Amino acid sequence: MSYNNILRSTLLTFLAALAIFLSPIGNDKASAADFTSSDFKATAQKYLGVPYLYGGTTTSGFDCSGYIRAVFNDLGVTSLPRTSSSMYGVGTAVSKNDLIPGDLVFFNTSGSGISHVGIYLGNGKFIHSQTNVGVSITDLNDKWYWGSRYVGAKRVADVSFE
Repeated sequence: MSYNNILRSTLLTFLAALAIFLSPIGNDKASAADFTSSDFKATAQKYLGVPYLYGGTTTSGFDCSGYIRAVFNDLGVTSLPRTSSSMYGVGTAVSKNDLIPGDLVFFNTSGSGISHVGIYLGNGKFIHSQTNVGVSITDLNDKWYWGSRYVGAKRVADVSFE
């Protein structure tokens, strides 16, 4: 092998390694998008009343994660995974006492891990798409259902307050 070929191979290997090292795979945050709490609330609430549809990702009907992705896509966060359990793998963990509007809240409704996701609105409320109801606002500490199924929360974007 000639000196030029060795040099070229070494340079290409180095550039490939650098590209892999700098790739966004594995980042904590879903996106670098920032938005205000007012923008978030207006975007999330514009879908109130859209019906629930298993696997739904449009205004014809949303499942829980399809709704979350639609809201965040509208706000410029385009890299959230498709399912609630996959969404739980991104972002920064947030304690229940430190929730801010825009944080994702996760629930175990099936008895076998993360199976539902919503978005914290503030004042103990979250918005989500739920079976038989569609996009609606619910009390996070609901003593009849949601409160006992709460698992945790993740922050996937930075929200500024106005």
